[in-house]
Amino acid sequence: MEFKELIKARYSCKKYDGRQISSEQLQLILEAGRLAPTAKNLQEQKIYVVQSEEGLSKIDRHTPCRYGAPTVLIVAFNKDQLYMYPGGKYDSGREDAAIVATHMMLAAKDCGVESCWLNRFDPDELKAEFGLPENEEILMLLDLGFAAEGAGPLPNHESRKELSETVSYI
Repeated sequence: MEFKELIKARYSCKKYDGRQISSEQLQLILEAGRLAPTAKNLQEQKIYVVQSEEGLSKIDRHTPCRYGAPTVLIVAFNKDQLYMYPGGKYDSGREDAAIVATHMMLAAKDCGVESCWLNRFDPDELKAEFGLPENEEILMLLDLGFAAEGAGPLPNHESRKELSETVSYI
């Protein structure tokens, strides 16, 4: 699929049919995340693949937004391995993890898998639930699966502001 078509076709799937994605599809998605750019190429991301019933139950205890997806990626980053912006006030952790997650989300669509970016959960509680290392911070969850019959984009999916409302030339 051409990139322009891909970004128009991708939507946040809110209803999955429960069929598991293939290991080949999962590897393509994870590889896209691995190839994503990060500040100073530090690659501080950490991706946790959750597919077991036990793991998915843990996810369900923390968010109502799994929507029946059979695979959920926990996207985290190592807080000890960050690029600090000049001035020491900002770091690259959240932005790098977001770039990685976006690459995986687009790769999912490209290989026929739907996805949904989840942020309706408490990252610290989820981190404790899974026993993740203290030096890691969870950015988001990425649902992966196949859309159930009747699923599709939300009604406002194609509603976009004009470029003149979001871009300024200075």
